[in-house]
Amino acid sequence: MTANASKQAFKSGFVAIIGRPNVGKSTLMNQVIGQKIAIMSDKPQTTRNKIHGVYTTDEAQIVFLDTPGIHKPQSKLGEHMMRVAESSLGEVDAVLFLIDVVEGLGGGDRFIIENLKKVKTPVILVLNKIDQVTPEELLPVIVAYKDLYSFAEIVPISALQGNNVNTLLDQIAKYLPEGPQYYPADQITDHPEQFVCAELVREKILHLTREEIPHSIAVSIEDMKVEPNGVVHISAVIYVERDSQKGIIIGKKGALLKEVGKQARRDIEALLGSKSFLELWVKVKKDWRNQERVLRDLGFRNE
Repeated sequence: MTANASKQAFKSGFVAIIGRPNVGKSTLMNQVIGQKIAIMSDKPQTTRNKIHGVYTTDEAQIVFLDTPGIHKPQSKLGEHMMRVAESSLGEVDAVLFLIDVVEGLGGGDRFIIENLKKVKTPVILVLNKIDQVTPEELLPVIVAYKDLYSFAEIVPISALQGNNVNTLLDQIAKYLPEGPQYYPADQITDHPEQFVCAELVREKILHLTREEIPHSIAVSIEDMKVEPNGVVHISAVIYVERDSQKGIIIGKKGALLKEVGKQARRDIEALLGSKSFLELWVKVKKDWRNQERVLRDLGFRNE
């Protein structure tokens, strides 16, 4: 026996997090990674691209894909989001099907399960928000889902509070192949800092604006540079579809835009570990969600 024969082989792989909009996919991603890389909002369908989060231990590396919520598309952007979500299922070593135990089984979940039946990837059913129900209420939810699909594992968690998340990670590792460490141990995402900064700005707008705004905005980082004094200077453009939306985001005497910048800068400084200066502009691109060229310019690539 060689000296290394008794050492456990390193495992690595890719895991997709899927589920209906607003079930807590981004919250789970951020809980696992320990830092905000995916935006969180109580408004559905806020994730637009596959967000790659990297979790590394001495034994394994898990690369998570936080996909857009699977839903019936209403625009070219919606179609892009659906392609991204569905394509993830064939690219990974395991799938986490995240459901909201408070909402229970719905038509959207049945639609996702029908899609899962087309792939051979192991699927782990993740029952989120268990902190909001009793064990007696949880049991019939489990039974309802088990009747529809043969899940590899069933793990109840609270993504927000972190309850049972370590158990979930242990279960995921069982389904990963032996493989290399794809990313350095201290790297938590493969997205450039500009992408994450743009998402943080968008998150604050989602939190601070009314219902008609969320899906009508996109954020683009136009310039990002480090000044000689170490301050990171960021110039970002917020795109909306109508002049009225521009007025809403700017707010009375610029108050709302100023608050967006204040809150986003706080998270950006935590991400970058340095002081930052955030300059925000608001521009109108009429009906941008249905224009393929504009979607490409904003980073929404066909996949």
